[in-house]
Amino acid sequence: MPDPSTAAHLIQNALPIENAYSLFLAGVETQLPSVLWRLPNQKEVQLLVATSGAQTQLPPLEGPIAGFAFCPFEASEDIHNQFLPADIYYCGKADAQIQVNSASVPDHFWPLFQEIAQKRQPQLPGNWPVHPEGSNSEIERTVFEETVAIAVSAMQAGCLEKVVLSRTKTLPLAKEVDLIQQFTRLTQLYPTAFVSLIAIPGVGTWLGATPELLVQINKHKVFRTVALAGTQPLTDGLTPADAIWRQKEIEEQALVQRYIVSCFRHLRLREYVEMGPRTILAGNLLHLRTDFSAAMDEVGFPKLGTQMLELLHPTSAVGGMPRAAALKMISQLEPHQRRYYSGYLGPVQIEGETNLFVNLRCVELGKDTVTAYAGAGMTPDSDPAKEWLETEMKMQTVLRLFQDSHS
Repeated sequence: MPDPSTAAHLIQNALPIENAYSLFLAGVETQLPSVLWRLPNQKEVQLLVATSGAQTQLPPLEGPIAGFAFCPFEASEDIHNQFLPADIYYCGKADAQIQVNSASVPDHFWPLFQEIAQKRQPQLPGNWPVHPEGSNSEIERTVFEETVAIAVSAMQAGCLEKVVLSRTKTLPLAKEVDLIQQFTRLTQLYPTAFVSLIAIPGVGTWLGATPELLVQINKHKVFRTVALAGTQPLTDGLTPADAIWRQKEIEEQALVQRYIVSCFRHLRLREYVEMGPRTILAGNLLHLRTDFSAAMDEVGFPKLGTQMLELLHPTSAVGGMPRAAALKMISQLEPHQRRYYSGYLGPVQIEGETNLFVNLRCVELGKDTVTAYAGAGMTPDSDPAKEWLETEMKMQTVLRLFQDSHS
């Protein structure tokens, strides 16, 4: 049994990223909830294995319990919040040791880690976790555009201001798919995104690269969130500074921005900083973003992160406005369950910080398929064909990796 706080099981001469991958594969083979992630604008790949299993209750975002949150668009009896305690954690930095915070590590975990790490080309798991009900069926273009038209008619009649409708796209999965390699490619393609690979027995396996921060609490107790909406492709010769936005995208982003302000007002918080909107680059797409921040101790809200998460999720960027009416329309029009798409995920109090992101630009692994999810914000001015094309662009963030493997 290793020391209760650290373990010296790192393989000599192995790169930190190789040790992180070996730990992850050992966790998957041992059928333990396991996750790899890379924070935006950082190089280190971090690793967490929950040897005590996943929990359905999230702890306060301000601490002291550390772990990883993976939560659905809407929690239900069938789809639960998942909180993975940091029983085994590795920060991925040079000279760092593995932190072991639980006595419930299976006896065969460490020998398996050693075996995997010592192989130059470790064998990938034979069975990745998949959702017990199987993959969501793919949504045809005509069906999606019909639902968009219904939503637009409702908004033009004044029933609501905005609704976000999503769809799915499914590809056959190669038998020897290397998810570790795909994860690595995402970290290289999207340095400013939150990239993650999550495998939870009985829940599934998800891979993604999301641009949207939901809640951040840094080491200095500064809370941060963003309003991110509006989408256009990055065309040749165009920079974010050159982007021209249509009124539809400007209003869509403004709705998200106003909703965050309304959450601050609900809490009677007046002292916050608002910066934006400005155009940002996320992979091959451009978005409008406004940043909000508040020093929690200075404004007298020591639990601001936890309070704002309850108010924000699901944000109008993935649901709509007014929220209740939009969520009702989504349940009526969408023929699939979103599961963990447009939910949120990220480390909680890992090394003193919480970083939660909206689960966008993601795919879910099936037994022999891979399913991408994407949504688009509908307003009274939306065009069904353009909304279809927007979801196509968003899906390519991750799905392109699997299409390449079939070309």
